[in-house]
Order: sequence, then structure tokens, then C-alpha cells
Amino acid sequence: MSAQTAGPETLGHLSEEPPAPDPSSKDAKAIAGKSPMQIALGRLMKDKIAVVCAIVALFFVIIAVFAGVIAGLFGVTLDPGRPSQVLDFSTQLPKVGPPNNGFDPEHPFGIAPQTGADNLAHWLYGCRTSLIIAGSATLVASVVGVVMGLLAGFLGGIVDKIISFVIDFFLTVPFLLAALTIAPIINDRFALYESYPTIQRWSLIAILAIFGWMGLARLVRGEVLSLREREFVQAARVIGMPTHRILIKELLPNLAAPIVVSVSLTLPAFVALEAGLAFLGIGVTSGASWGQTVSDAVPWFDKYALYLWEPLLGIVLLVLSLNLLGDAIRDAMDPKTRR
Repeated sequence: MSAQTAGPETLGHLSEEPPAPDPSSKDAKAIAGKSPMQIALGRLMKDKIAVVCAIVALFFVIIAVFAGVIAGLFGVTLDPGRPSQVLDFSTQLPKVGPPNNGFDPEHPFGIAPQTGADNLAHWLYGCRTSLIIAGSATLVASVVGVVMGLLAGFLGGIVDKIISFVIDFFLTVPFLLAALTIAPIINDRFALYESYPTIQRWSLIAILAIFGWMGLARLVRGEVLSLREREFVQAARVIGMPTHRILIKELLPNLAAPIVVSVSLTLPAFVALEAGLAFLGIGVTSGASWGQTVSDAVPWFDKYALYLWEPLLGIVLLVLSLNLLGDAIRDAMDPKTRR
């Protein structure tokens, strides 16, 4: 009995990439004539989690922008409370509202122990503080990171070596140690100034930006190193286009996707850092801040848990929604994703 010859073994596709779509298919026609940003936005709108996270993030942005208006509608302010009138002298807890009484419509989030301040007002303005500081620091860090990355990647040579050394130097400095060192200096130098709260906020923005631009700079530098050898850049050089025009008109538009992804992930990190520094007493200590409220509420957790949960839930919801939205933006802008 003769043995049958086996046919050649097929190992299948070694690449996990899906086959190219048929140009005449419905999916191919749907994206025809659209820019990569339009395609990414369309994919993002189909992601239910991204849409929900965007709505939550927009909710906090509206609160931050209209904190004063919303506080006025509820009749609450940041004015110091009157402990002798609203607090029980023996326990330092509110006479009305939580934790020992029912809901108080005049103070929907309750009253802070010891100080008698309104929790809702501090929650609203704390949201504004977090988003202003995190948004400003993200903007500054992104601009610095993009500029440094463009210059290092395109110019190369000694410029690239200097910028790379600066990036490596800042990456070796522990952020928390630097913040713990700088904060006492600012407190000693400007504590008696009338504008100390403003100085404190700007100094925190500067600290976050100074230690937050290196990752984006490295990312942009790597992208530029590959793009600068492309035909369209070489053609721009041949026709004598100035360097600044090549960087702005030719390279920067091709870096939109990684920049947007980096910004979307940096913002929630800065929100968490702002709250964490305020909790440690080296962030915003003058004015409303979620981190400062958490720090004040920790000793009262056993007797007044709601006082701690209110700012904590705000931080968690805002950071979680921004993180998930950033992940969704990254996936939507990745041409290889199958979402």
C-alpha cells in the first residue's frame, strides 16, 4: 500500500495585521476622502466608554468654569463659617445636616467640622483649582516638550546632544523631592505678600511643567528623526524653505496624533499630582483645593465619612474619566487598532 504524499503545510499569516480592505467595499468608501483626524473622531464617537468619559469630563469642566454661578444658585460661598452657630461645641460636628442629622437644603454637601465652612462651595472651587492648575501645567509642558523635541530631532548634532542631556538630567531628579525642597522656599519668601495665593498657584504650575515636559520631548524627537528623512521634508529643503517653516508647516501637522495622545494622558496625571501635593501640604494651601480638603477630612473619617468621600470621589471620577478618554483617543488614532 503506497503512502499518500502530504500536501505542503500552510502556516497561515505570520502577521496579525488584517488584510487590506477591498477598495469597493462599504468600509473603504466610508473613509474615502477623510483626513486621519476625521477618521479618528468618527471611531471615537462609536466608542461608548469614550463618549461617557467625555461627558463626565465636560461636566467637571462646566463646574470649573461656572463654579461661582453654581455656588450662587445654591447660596453657598467660600466665606469662613460661624462655628459657634453651626457646630456642636462638644463634638465640633455640624448641628444640622450630616453626619448626625438629615439633609440640609441650605448646605447640600454639609458643613465642615471645626471651621463651619460650606463643603459644596469648597468642592466647586476645588474643581476649578485642580483643572486650572493641571490644564495650565499641561499646556506649558506640552509647548516646551514639542519645541525641544522638534529642535533636537531636526537639527541633530550638538543641539540634539545638549537637549538630550537636559532631558536626562531632569529625569534623574525625583519630582517629589524637588517639590518638597521648593515649597518651603516659596513659603518663606512670599508668605507675607498679599498675592501669595496667586504666587503659590503659579509656582505649582511651574513645578509641574518643569518636571512634565520630558516625555513628550522624547516622543516628538523620535518621530522627527524618522520624518526628517522623508521625501516631503527633503523637497522642502531643496527649494530653500526656512527651517522654522519646515518645522511648523511640514513636521508639526504630522505630529498631531502623538501630541494629542500625550496631552490627553498628561492632564489626568497633573490633576492627581495637584491633589496629592495639596494633601501633603506643599501644593495649594491658601484657598479651595480638593487635596487640602482630603487632608483636613482624614482625621474625621470615623465620625464624618462624607466629608472625606466628597472630594475623594471628585478626584477619582475626574482622573478616571480623563484616563479612559486618553486611552480611547490613543486607540482611535492608532491606524493598526481593530476597535
